[in-house]
Amino acid sequence: MFIHILLTELFIHTLLTFFQILKKKRHSEKKKNSILGDRPQISGVVTKVRIATPRKPNSARRPVVKVLLSNKKQRVVHVPGKGHNLRKHSEVLVSGVGARDLPGVHYSCIRGVYDLVPVSGKTRRRSIYGVKRPDILKKKLRRKFRVS
Repeated sequence: MFIHILLTELFIHTLLTFFQILKKKRHSEKKKNSILGDRPQISGVVTKVRIATPRKPNSARRPVVKVLLSNKKQRVVHVPGKGHNLRKHSEVLVSGVGARDLPGVHYSCIRGVYDLVPVSGKTRRRSIYGVKRPDILKKKLRRKFRVS
């Protein structure tokens, strides 16, 4: 089996000698090292609140927070939406979706969970910003199914 692998590599790489193929290291697949592990979200406590600026073509002031996660690792996390109420020692839920144009920011907070309030006045894309469905948009129940 080993000789068969070597011979196939010899035919594929015609410029390599037999001993060069023997010396060549075989690369195994690298696992992506995520702080989340197998979890979809992870909770953490805010240690620092600051504002970051995005990469070259974009120009803005994006709110980011430094979070000490429940697995004792610290990461910089983006706060989506307009305005927030985060301070030091606020508790947040972190997911693995970051801000593309912020260097080193690969995670974001989930609005409407723990201490981070939902964005006020949102009617569209509410699930991203933690806004509940307004009463006007709720389906009206037929009289037969109403609880009174």
